[in-house]
Amino acid sequence: MPDKATIERARKDRREGKSPSTQAGEFVRAEIEKIRRGEHGARSPEQAIAIGLSEARRAGVPLKPPRKGKARTRRSAKYAYEAGQHKRRTRRRPRVARAVKRALQREPRGTVARSELSRHARRAASRSATARKASRTKTHSGRSAAAKKAAHTRARRRRSR
Repeated sequence: MPDKATIERARKDRREGKSPSTQAGEFVRAEIEKIRRGEHGARSPEQAIAIGLSEARRAGVPLKPPRKGKARTRRSAKYAYEAGQHKRRTRRRPRVARAVKRALQREPRGTVARSELSRHARRAASRSATARKASRTKTHSGRSAAAKKAAHTRARRRRSR
């Protein structure tokens, strides 16, 4: 259950017209802080993020379930989304809640250290092999020139259509 401060920060983001993923980011941040405080653990940064996104959906953030991914993940996200949008009744399941809590308490806490999160971010930033090589071999001005050239090429190709 997210705390009132987290829900309020997400509502503030919504009032300011920020995207659902930004609103959900507040819940992810809160989840990471929970793990750092030692309330429970997570097997990977992805798990911590998934828990935060699920809490966000259940709290009413209009974050649509993913279109791609494992069927089980999509179904879980769909249920959480529907619960948050009041399209599905949720029932308290104390035994399940206890089991989940115990399982999470057995997980490691170090998975949300800054180094781990930065490694996750590097993996998630899907750059092509060419772009990665370019970033290693070019200087800042060289990358900037390449980006300008690419933008110019895209614009020219759009005009010729």
